[in-house]
Amino acid sequence: MLKILKYSFYDLMRSRWSYVYFLFYLALGFVLLFLNNDLSKAVITLMNVIIVLVPLIGTIFGVMYFYNSKEFTELLLAQPLKRSTIFLGQYFGVAGSLTLSLVLGLGIPFVLYGLFRSEAIFNFVLLLVTGAFLTLIFTALAFNIAISNENRIKGFGYAVLLWLFLAVIYDGLFLLSLIIFEEYPLDTFSLAATMFNPIDLSRTLILLKLDISALLGYTGAVFKKFFGTNLGFLVSLLVLALWTILPIWRLAFKAKRKDF
Repeated sequence: MLKILKYSFYDLMRSRWSYVYFLFYLALGFVLLFLNNDLSKAVITLMNVIIVLVPLIGTIFGVMYFYNSKEFTELLLAQPLKRSTIFLGQYFGVAGSLTLSLVLGLGIPFVLYGLFRSEAIFNFVLLLVTGAFLTLIFTALAFNIAISNENRIKGFGYAVLLWLFLAVIYDGLFLLSLIIFEEYPLDTFSLAATMFNPIDLSRTLILLKLDISALLGYTGAVFKKFFGTNLGFLVSLLVLALWTILPIWRLAFKAKRKDF
């Protein structure tokens, strides 16, 4: 699997889109630090960009790489290699290259600015960790969609629809349900609904660690009570890890039983 991972990693790193992705975050980091003297404010601005952009890029790159390397994958399937080894190697290669571009693109300007001498270092590290989790999660979801749909148009459509639902539509449905059932106790429902969406969960963790939970509105007190504690923080990271592990497990399961 390591050889396939290395090939996928280097293959994507040679792609110009990986450099565009890296240079975008590099430029974004320098511009934000030039406009803001406060690192905490720069982290908040980056959160608004990363929460939406990282899942979209992970989804599109995952689907594109799977379909574009289909012929090479079929060649590998003819070799005495495990199917799970092939697809997991490709997945980790794509997800690893995207995560590296994100971490280096944002890390270089902040380190040059003096991040290690700032109190915002922990908030920035949390931002990178959540960004890495979102990359791993949505790349895995994209691979699952692609392996389940031979038709490329359907695969792209389902992938973009998934991102649109989790990034935009889910929040609208969540708020609508809170308004409709406002007379009922919704503490448990709010926590569960947040955990069922990795984008919302990541946004909530960052906002609470920045101590601006008032921006969460109606459910801010509930989230502060649970996610603000160390136990809540660990549980939230565990849920993000489950969001990563389950799609990877399904990808390996699907690859073993799919008729290529």
